[in-house]
Amino acid sequence: MKIGIVGGGILGLAVGRELTQRGAEVTVFEKEDRVAAHQTGHNSGVVHAGIYYKPGSLKARLCRDGVAMLREYCAEHDLPYEEVGKLVIASTRAELPGLREIGRKARENGVPDISELDGLGLREVEPHAVGVAAVHSPHTAIADFPAVARRLAEDLDVRLSHPVHALRETSSGVDVRAGAGRFRFDRVIACAGLGSDRIAGWAGNVRIVPFRGEYYKLTGNAKDLVKGLIYPVPDPRYPFLGVHLTRRIDGEVLAGPNAVLALAYEGYAWRTVRLRDLARILGWPGTRRMAAAHWRTGIKEVYGSLAKRAFVKASRRYVPALTADDFVRTAGGVRAQAVGRDGKLLDDFAIDAHGPITLIRNAPSPGATSSFAIARHIADL
Repeated sequence: MKIGIVGGGILGLAVGRELTQRGAEVTVFEKEDRVAAHQTGHNSGVVHAGIYYKPGSLKARLCRDGVAMLREYCAEHDLPYEEVGKLVIASTRAELPGLREIGRKARENGVPDISELDGLGLREVEPHAVGVAAVHSPHTAIADFPAVARRLAEDLDVRLSHPVHALRETSSGVDVRAGAGRFRFDRVIACAGLGSDRIAGWAGNVRIVPFRGEYYKLTGNAKDLVKGLIYPVPDPRYPFLGVHLTRRIDGEVLAGPNAVLALAYEGYAWRTVRLRDLARILGWPGTRRMAAAHWRTGIKEVYGSLAKRAFVKASRRYVPALTADDFVRTAGGVRAQAVGRDGKLLDDFAIDAHGPITLIRNAPSPGATSSFAIARHIADL
């Protein structure tokens, strides 16, 4: 069977690997001149353990399976993978019910060695952190996802600088116009992330709305104040986890991200505005309904984007020894968030099939963590 895959991020490459191992002839199309150019190459590198997700959901099941598969792949190919642990900290007593709910989900999802700590106990894990209580996930890890993607690409037929212009279903499969060529496949799987709607806008009552996540990095000795991963108790209304402190595999420590509506699908900065993208984003009824329901939160996030002190304040809530001088702005990313026509932000992975075309959407965090398990799930389907 000949299968075409749209998207050379870690997810598309993992799907290609899985299908190749099952005997398919696979070609991966990537519009950039390198793999992992967008979501895969712009995240903080956290290998999520599965503590947040609704038990029984695709995210919960595939995240837990994906951790083990990713860890095994990294070991097999000598790629960096380090269990640094995560604390989810309740900074006030009002956050304790939310923290307990996170602990419950983690245990139900089978996350190993979860513990609940008081204010003194959490300081044994993170000596410079403060809070009322915390959930500790000691096996939450960090990895180099772009390096994983590059290693995956070595074993696949990847056509770089081949943007997919059109897909056309035929009686015998799918015709693909990519780059300057035309290709024919029995099936096509689109793992196009931010480009999902452009590739296959036919798929129902869901569209991609891009949210930019901005980061600061800690400088000098401030990096020593954070040993692993320090997260807040997230707002359950949103799939975003809030500003957190993340030690990366390269030794840097990031503060972020926030979540502001991007002005282009690949809008990595405020100055990146593409009117055609913006018209499509704002023209989706779900975007307008989402904005009407959550405009107060939106204003708060925009303020956080423009004011460094908002990042500093959010970080000092958990590590008071940090100062404004410790923060330097660094590269951010854009999350391909699926939003329904009703304005609700989808929380689970979204997989839609239309004849011989399969579209995978809403696979940002924990998409990279889950990539090998998502690939197996797609191949089984």
